[in-house]
Amino acid sequence: MNAQAIASVDKPKQSFEKVMKGEVVHLNYVITNVGTEPLLLQKYDVECSCTSAKYNEAPILPGKSATVIVSFDTKTVYERQDRTVLLHSNNSKGDIKLRFKGYVKPK
Repeated sequence: MNAQAIASVDKPKQSFEKVMKGEVVHLNYVITNVGTEPLLLQKYDVECSCTSAKYNEAPILPGKSATVIVSFDTKTVYERQDRTVLLHSNNSKGDIKLRFKGYVKPK
């Protein structure tokens, strides 16, 4: 087997409780490199500007973990929300998909 980076995500699908419109929700996703080469998180794609992701750009060494913090600003959305963040990396299994759901109560 060739040396490769393999990402494993603890809780790739998360939910948040009901929040009021205007709140910012923060969700933590722990990514572990279960491969044999360093995992490099390169960039991410989101469905709208209401969602962003922060992470350390240092390589995740084999056997180590890093946390990706996804922020969701609810000022322009309401009711049921179902969002996806795609992390682009050298993960041998392709893009890393992070998903979250929740409900935003209108003011």
